[in-house]
Amino acid sequence: MRQEPLRFKKSRRSAGQSACVEVAHTLRHIRDSKNPAGSFLHGVDVTALIAALRIPPTG
Repeated sequence: MRQEPLRFKKSRRSAGQSACVEVAHTLRHIRDSKNPAGSFLHGVDVTALIAALRIPPTG
């Protein structure tokens, strides 16, 4: 079984800068845009991560 290569996308809000993270089309992989050839995190629930980042801090 041939595996499709990961396609990563940068946020529109990054304004072309390299200091951000990129999310793969699978929504289970993220990587550092400063090192796209490097390693990436896999098995991440990106949807849950984004939801958590939108929660206002408490305290």
